[in-house]
Amino acid sequence: MMEGVIKTDQNQCYDVDGRLMYCSGSGQDGEMRFGIEWPIPRFEERKGVTIDRLSGLMWAQDAGLSEFPQTWLEALDFVEKMNREAACGYHDWHLPERWELYSLVSHNRINPALPFGAPFENVFSGYYWTATTCSRLKDQAWYIHLGGGRVYRGMKYGSYMVWPVRCHLQDHATASAAKRYVVDKDMVYDQLTGLEWAKMDALSSDTLNWTGALEFIRSMNATSVYGHTDWRLPNVRELESLIDVRRHTPTLSNGHPFGQIPEGCWSSTTSVYEPRYAWVVYMHDGAVGVGYKKNADFHVWAVRGGIA
Repeated sequence: MMEGVIKTDQNQCYDVDGRLMYCSGSGQDGEMRFGIEWPIPRFEERKGVTIDRLSGLMWAQDAGLSEFPQTWLEALDFVEKMNREAACGYHDWHLPERWELYSLVSHNRINPALPFGAPFENVFSGYYWTATTCSRLKDQAWYIHLGGGRVYRGMKYGSYMVWPVRCHLQDHATASAAKRYVVDKDMVYDQLTGLEWAKMDALSSDTLNWTGALEFIRSMNATSVYGHTDWRLPNVRELESLIDVRRHTPTLSNGHPFGQIPEGCWSSTTSVYEPRYAWVVYMHDGAVGVGYKKNADFHVWAVRGGIA
């Protein structure tokens, strides 16, 4: 398990019309850039495989081994066939879990949404299956759009691409809430990520547009809410780190101490696939999607700390 949350890779800032803007004082992810630094080089190539030095996962070099989209069960069978045939010399391939495939996503690139210089071949800028079943709808599984980075769920009889992986990356959410979180009045410290979250029932219940969400954070700091002046709007990976895919409504660890959880929360990360939108995490089922920046559709969940 990686301690902390990896950087999103976003290094520019965008206004509500999707235009590039100066980052200074914006509070956006492109200015703050919190998270674990990526190693340089990030990837190590070997015969037929690539090792991600950030996560420790070993990926098939060819992201199009299946050639065609497959159903979820066909995808699992395809990986088993690889193991029987010792593809690239290994017998322990698996369909990646949601958090494993998501660890590859860059929020600074599109088509594909992979880190600059990633040495993979035949990456399809569309949907790839994960092995993770949706806890709310068991006939659906999570997939990730490698054109832009969206994380959503689809019926298991749908057809998407397959990208096998070796080794395992443990999900933060496998830790129990009692061991993971420390409560201090209206704040909750996450011992796994080093982030300190405001309890949701201690914040405004109103939905805001993206500009309003960033302004709300500025007002928290101006008034030293809970004695601190370093609150910020979390980036999309920080919000997603709270998700426990084993749960739903909300998708947080059983016994979590956060109070009443809203459906969707703004992140500080712009979608570079369509910069008029920002990334949103849906807390009731765990989807990672986008919201139109000008619409007052989502909530603020303030955070502080982490790796700067």
